[in-house]
Amino acid sequence: MKAISTVLCLLALPALAQEPLPGWAVHSTDKSYDALVADTKAAVKENGLIVVTQAGPTKAAAARGIIIPGNLVIGAFNNDYAVRVLETSVNAMIEAPIRFYVTENADGTATLSYKTPSHVFAPYAQQGGEPLQEIATELDEKFQAVAESAVN
Repeated sequence: MKAISTVLCLLALPALAQEPLPGWAVHSTDKSYDALVADTKAAVKENGLIVVTQAGPTKAAAARGIIIPGNLVIGAFNNDYAVRVLETSVNAMIEAPIRFYVTENADGTATLSYKTPSHVFAPYAQQGGEPLQEIATELDEKFQAVAESAVN
């Protein structure tokens, strides 16, 4: 029974990424998972950010003989933003890098999702004030540009 519930949970992962949660941007595509991962990484670079982290269970699960849909978290940021965020709120820096989430859908397409930077930094708004809100707005625009480039 445990194996069945595990499989059902894994099958639900792509669906969870597609439901628009508060503060999330979700972009469905006709692209394959591998293509969307590559295009997202390229778009991050094109828009002046750096891929700082990448993590996902897909390859590790496959190495264990478990096949799950493609699933990768890509953390993006750059040092300019890191320094500026730190000037406003040391605590807010725990949110960096801000992450993109690429998920493979049952039909072979992929979805790009992310929490908007303004949503991510909202808990620190009182501490970071207007300068942090300005940084979050800039990052909202950057992340939207990355998403538009990656999904088109």
